[in-house]
Formats: sequence, C-alpha cells, structure tokens
Amino acid sequence: MNLSILIPLLNEEESLKELYQWIIKVMQAHQYTYEVIFLDDGSTDNSWSLIEGFSKENPNIKGIRFMKNFGKSQALHAGFAQAKGDVIITMDADLQDSPDEIPDLYEMITQQNYDLVSGWKKKRYDSVVAKNIPSKLFNWAARKTSGVQLNDFNCGLKAYKNVVVKNIEVSGEMHRYIPVLAKNAGFGKIGEKVVIHQARKYGETKFGMERFINGFLDLITIWFLSKFGKRPMHLFGAIGSMMFIIGFVAAGYIGFSKLYYMYNNMKYSLVTNNPWFYIALTTMVLGTQLFLAGFLGEIILRTKNNEERYKVATSVNL
Repeated sequence: MNLSILIPLLNEEESLKELYQWIIKVMQAHQYTYEVIFLDDGSTDNSWSLIEGFSKENPNIKGIRFMKNFGKSQALHAGFAQAKGDVIITMDADLQDSPDEIPDLYEMITQQNYDLVSGWKKKRYDSVVAKNIPSKLFNWAARKTSGVQLNDFNCGLKAYKNVVVKNIEVSGEMHRYIPVLAKNAGFGKIGEKVVIHQARKYGETKFGMERFINGFLDLITIWFLSKFGKRPMHLFGAIGSMMFIIGFVAAGYIGFSKLYYMYNNMKYSLVTNNPWFYIALTTMVLGTQLFLAGFLGEIILRTKNNEERYKVATSVNL
C-alpha cells in the first residue's frame, strides 16, 4: 500500500465531506493504493455518522472513534498503530491543509529518501497578533532547544516513512514535536516543504493561546526526557550527591571550627546559633532527596507497565 492518510478531528462535520471528496480525487488522479483513517477524538456533532457513511461507500475509508476527547497526540498514536502504508501522511480536517500537497510529500519520502517531511505554512491566514507572532517565537525556541531546523513545528501536514511512526511514542501533547521524537529515535533525514495554508472555511479553531504556553512546557519536557529520560540518576543523582557533599563539608567545617576554638580556650558559640549550620543541614537533606528521586526514577523505568492512554469506542474497516 502506497499511502496511509491519518486525519485527527474534533467536531468537523461541515468540512468532512469536502475533504473526503478532495482526497479521493487526488488518490485516483495519481493511482495510489491508499487508506484514509479518520481519527474521531470524541466529537459530539455528526462527524462519526459521516465517517461511517464514507466507509460504506469506499472500503479504503477507515475510522477510529474515541469514547471522549483524549487529545490530538492520542489520536495520532492510535492511527500510527493501525497505519499500513509505506508513507504516512497526517493532516488536519479543517480544510486548511491541502490534499494537493500529498503527491509532492510522497515523492520526497520515496524518491528523495527523507525519513520525515514537515509542511511549512510560510504564508498564513491567521491573526498576526494571536497566532503568527507567538508561532514564530515558539518555533524559534523549538529550533534552538531541539536542534531540528524546521520553521513550522505546529503544521499538521507531515509525511513519514512507515518505520518512523512505528518507532516513536507520541503521548501527552507531544504531537508538535514528532520531528524531535523522530530525531531522538535515530531518524536524521528530516526535511521541510512550503505548503499552502488556506483560511478556515467552516467552524472555529479548537486551539487557543494556551497551546503556545503548553507548547513551551512540552518543549522543556521533551528536552529533559531526551537528555535524561532513560537515565534519571545521571541528573538527580549527580546534583543530589554534589549538594550532599557541599552540605557535609560545610557542616564538618563548622564542627571542626568549634572544636578548634574549644581546644585553644577561645570564645565560641553554639553550633545551633550559626545560621550556616542550618544552610548546610538543608543542603544535605535536599541532596539526599534528589539522590533518592533519581534512584526511584531508575526503579520506575525498569518496572513500569505500558498504560492505556485512551479508550476506543468503535472503529470501521479496521
């Protein structure tokens, strides 16, 4: 199978029929073997009924429906698990991503041998203040932190080799950073393609300004996990040991200073009257706790079970 097209969605009944017809037109024009998997993230409108109708008239149309809204990352995780195509395309359901971009993305993966190609909406039709400027700042920070040189991490239109999506773990709200996850998994050939950004035709965006705040927090998380996710003791243990040693040396110095004054019959004060004693004691306690945090992290990594992160209500053609 040439292509698996994954479309996460939430309450997009107005745009689904037009998107479906557009994708089928592109697939037939290029004679691709394909599957389209609609990932209904707990829609409360008529989206799932439309998907069921598409699947009845076209066996290449498949769907997964969550019992409630679990988030875009969980929807993509479910889709990646089911995808069978040599090339995986992800795109949004709001018609802002053009299916006409699919052939070029497919060629970049199959002919130019990219592991992953991300779309870049260079010309946008969003609010400059509410979306464009925060998006530029966010992408700048993501490039500097991750080392992945992309201009638009948030673009939903991406193409992947099948082997890439089978070897990355998308959880939480990490869908923005799939290129970073791919890089950390060892897939180094990551490209970018300028794509058409279309103004939203129906409905309203499901994401507000809070996505940029959450995005920066997720960026810190993924940086930390990429550095120390598999070896928490290397961070917590090192910092904890250093703090304990500093506190122990400081406390020892205070104790030996008192003994020195006592031995030489010099005036001295109680150790407990010295504020540095409490600073040293606190440093030792914090160092011990950080060391134990690293130790517990190592134990958890070795004993954790894969938890189910979402509930599937039903599916079609899968």
